[in-house]
Amino acid sequence: MVKKNMSGKKKALIVALLIILVVASSIIPKFYYKYFAANTKIEEKTYLYIPTNATYKQLQDSIAKHNLLKRPAYFFDLAKDKELEKKFKSGKYAILPGMNNRTIVNMLIVGNQEPVNISFRNVRLKESLAGMVSKKLEFDSASLVNLMDSAAFVSEYGFTTDNIYTMFIPNSYQMFWNISAKDFFLRMNKEFKTFWDSERLKKAEALNLTPQQVTILASIVDAEALADSEMPTIAGLYLNRLRKGIKLEADPTVIFANNDFTIRRVLNKHLSKESPYNTYRIKGLPPGPIMMPSIAAIDATLNPVSHQYIYMCAKEDFSGYHNFASTLAEHLVNARKFQQALNERNIKK
Repeated sequence: MVKKNMSGKKKALIVALLIILVVASSIIPKFYYKYFAANTKIEEKTYLYIPTNATYKQLQDSIAKHNLLKRPAYFFDLAKDKELEKKFKSGKYAILPGMNNRTIVNMLIVGNQEPVNISFRNVRLKESLAGMVSKKLEFDSASLVNLMDSAAFVSEYGFTTDNIYTMFIPNSYQMFWNISAKDFFLRMNKEFKTFWDSERLKKAEALNLTPQQVTILASIVDAEALADSEMPTIAGLYLNRLRKGIKLEADPTVIFANNDFTIRRVLNKHLSKESPYNTYRIKGLPPGPIMMPSIAAIDATLNPVSHQYIYMCAKEDFSGYHNFASTLAEHLVNARKFQQALNERNIKK
């Protein structure tokens, strides 16, 4: 009797084990595919963009559109368990080969985005800058331009709509794709304040100029100088003119005023243009920069060469360098050389 009972118990145990194995063989693969198995079918890094205020349906459609997943059902099963529908965050996400569902879901919940690299230098117009950065960020260019054109808004930060472009320091920056236009503006304002440290502010004050005025002058210096080595000399020349109350008479400002950047030879018809940016007609600095000056140009303006020059003219060898003069007679000699060189090359405009 004892042996029969033991035999019955063994059979029951075996049956139980078989049931467990059958259930486990069904559950374990699902558990593995749901949590641990690589589930991306891509072969290289792919970006998933989730717009601000996107719906969960948009997220699902975007995943399907990019054909990211080998087994979408397992992903969305886990997403349901994790309440991804309520918790996902907008942004630009890097999906890598070999990622599993748990990694992707957690990334979308935490908002672990890959930052965007933004670089800008020597951009002529603020509209061009807005267009450039909006190609890499979520907001459209008009939203940034509207902020820069709002007198009430920019005045809160110490700028006017004319000089607001001086706030943008040319450099490389990292930020998230879904940054708003306003937050982008605030980030640039923070960078402006960092750039204008106590040392630069003291140098600007010694020149009797504000940071905005330094940058406006630097934009002219940068437009005039082909070589950085000439920038401190050119800056010193224009500062001499400002101190003496002489019009700057800078050709790049005339070109800007005429809004014709194909001009190679400034003529009388260009000089007659009515504009606050035409320094042949107005005295002092224009109300805003004529381009985004380089950091080298800003620092050259803050550290000018001391001299007596008040005239400059491009060298007749078209090297991009200049002949400088402290008297009108010297300048006229230099100007005739350059005009003759233009005529010889048949450069009429």
